[in-house]
Amino acid sequence: MSKNLLLIFTRNPELGKVKTRLAKSLGNEKALEIYKFLLHRTKEVTQQLSCDIAVFYSVKVRENDIWENQLYKKHQQKGNDLGERMYNAFQDSFKKGYEKVAIIGSDLYDLEPKHIETAFAQLDTNDVIIGPAEDGGYYLLASKKVFPEIFKNKDWGMASVRQKTLNDLEKQTVFLLPMLNDVDIFDDIKDHPAFSQFLD
Repeated sequence: MSKNLLLIFTRNPELGKVKTRLAKSLGNEKALEIYKFLLHRTKEVTQQLSCDIAVFYSVKVRENDIWENQLYKKHQQKGNDLGERMYNAFQDSFKKGYEKVAIIGSDLYDLEPKHIETAFAQLDTNDVIIGPAEDGGYYLLASKKVFPEIFKNKDWGMASVRQKTLNDLEKQTVFLLPMLNDVDIFDDIKDHPAFSQFLD
């Protein structure tokens, strides 16, 4: 067992239930295709890492999917909102004996292994690592213990999330990774060469 654990939060890829804001511009089928494309990209990036990895499913754990059982531990998210689900995942991970835990979503094409490796390395000298997303949220969060306040009283999905999280961490040392762009709406992909295949 590695001392470092990466949590990947995913939604089960079902028509009409993923990338709903993107679907408003492109329709449900295209939105699902793009989400599956992003899942494969997340797998491609994470399977090169040396840490332990756990995939947390939004609805139901799937056995025969893109996440191979020997490389990815599988769990279901528990909690009423995103904050509670992340809190529970962090809490459970530290209880299992991990010393550093990081979480990412699965809707980030520009994420690279070096971002995750840097997060774990920077935890040697910082309390919390945040990967800021262009929409005001974050694409990565990593720590060596649970800070319960950062998972509470947030409007998840809104532009205020990162700033409120930083406010909660005023007394901690926080390291910021480079800013990247989550894929949520049409503007996020319209000029990105990787997505041109979906826009014909």
